[in-house]
Amino acid sequence: MSERRPELPNRQIPFSDAFKKFIVAGWAPYPTQLPARLPAAAWARRRRERISAQFPGERLVIPAGGLKVRSNDTDFRFRPHSAFAHLTGLGTDREPDSVLVLEPTDSGHDATLYFRPRAPQDSEEFYGDTRFGELWVGRRPSLEEMSALCDIPCAALSELPDQLRKNTDTVSVRILPADLDLQIRQVIEEVRESQLSAEVDQSRSMVDQSDHEFGVALSELRMIKDDFEIAEMREACRQTASAFEAVVASIPEAARRGRGERWIEGVFSLHARQVGNAVGYDTIAAAGEHACTLHWIRNDGDLRDGELVLLDAGIELDSLYTADVTRTLPINGTFSDAQRMVYDAVFEAQQAGIAAAQPGAGFLDVHRAASEVIARHLASWDLLPVDVAESLGEQGGQHRRWMVHGTSHHLGIDVHDCAQARRQKYREGTLEPGMIITVEPGLYFKPEDELVPMPLRGIGVRIEDDILITSTGNENLTAMLPRSSVDVEAWISSIWAGLDNRSAEH
Repeated sequence: MSERRPELPNRQIPFSDAFKKFIVAGWAPYPTQLPARLPAAAWARRRRERISAQFPGERLVIPAGGLKVRSNDTDFRFRPHSAFAHLTGLGTDREPDSVLVLEPTDSGHDATLYFRPRAPQDSEEFYGDTRFGELWVGRRPSLEEMSALCDIPCAALSELPDQLRKNTDTVSVRILPADLDLQIRQVIEEVRESQLSAEVDQSRSMVDQSDHEFGVALSELRMIKDDFEIAEMREACRQTASAFEAVVASIPEAARRGRGERWIEGVFSLHARQVGNAVGYDTIAAAGEHACTLHWIRNDGDLRDGELVLLDAGIELDSLYTADVTRTLPINGTFSDAQRMVYDAVFEAQQAGIAAAQPGAGFLDVHRAASEVIARHLASWDLLPVDVAESLGEQGGQHRRWMVHGTSHHLGIDVHDCAQARRQKYREGTLEPGMIITVEPGLYFKPEDELVPMPLRGIGVRIEDDILITSTGNENLTAMLPRSSVDVEAWISSIWAGLDNRSAEH
């Protein structure tokens, strides 16, 4: 639920009657032209129809979530719940505390979006509310504007409690487990208690289970991407590739300045904010031994000559679809012999994983293919205490000491998309056309690992691309970024040569 900010009486300046009269006067009327419909609106309608068919006769409640306090009286940037965004087409920062309700009808469901419309210019909220007031956070849409934008009938959030109280003796309610405004949450608890006492639902545990099932269904709804989603993913990947090129160009400056991990994180974030909403997840900019920490997001280390830097980053568009790409780059532009040996093994594993990502294949087949290559190379380097077959067996797994993580996950409006899907649909599921997954094997030799020869210690390598499953095979959406060690070196050299030429011209 939205967190209540603390009252700050020492900072508040009382509003005089004269000020109140003056501040609300002299404002131009709002434009009367309604905004164009969002490109995602038609697709979102089809998605609502699909979820409607799964839950006939039930009231479906999908919250956007609320603002969360970052520090004292400031909030984190708002990002709506992914299921809400998927079913409304709204992205970026729309719309805190909103709730999409699908009301059952004889033929399916009618959708209504309940949200907090802008306050009149003569209201105290307009100038005095630091969280929602127009003078503080910008103009919010009217009911008519929001309805035109997402092609959904809209109503004020204040009307939602009465709607939720209707027909509670005959209509069961499923609610996506997500943050709700405190008042709305209290109303839902009231409705739930009345239904329990009326035995519409048999027990609290059954109520919770029904909500969980609803969340699972909404997650699984996103497993196969529609044409709009695929187009957004293509664009997210294209923009991410451009940002990676900018990072490569910045490596010499990042190394010179110190704390170079922060520098390249900043370069990538600049591009993400300029062309999209933000980064799709906290950027991993891991130089040297930091690359052996899988989720290194501190990003406070230096870039040193002779070491590698692992960049795991993706741009999230305003529609909230995100890429997820990793490249491991030699800081001086050239891999050492030990680095190249590890890198080439990971690249071979990735190629095997991508080749296995075929329609009709099991989701885990991708991981198995990559793992077999990883284990074979580890055995050839005399690192495995058992043979390859035993390590790959269910009772083995010794190779996982150096690649603990899985090779793939679904990708889309969340970086780890469809995470609430059932095991049999996800991990044990079958790849189908329209699915987008990552393929990202790696090898990580921590500096304190005494089972590893000294030349390999401190080397961490991961290569990750975003793969669309098609009817005939797959498509690498991030193939524009070089992957082999030779191609990576040539790519870096070309970018740096271009910088040198531009410097010479000036």
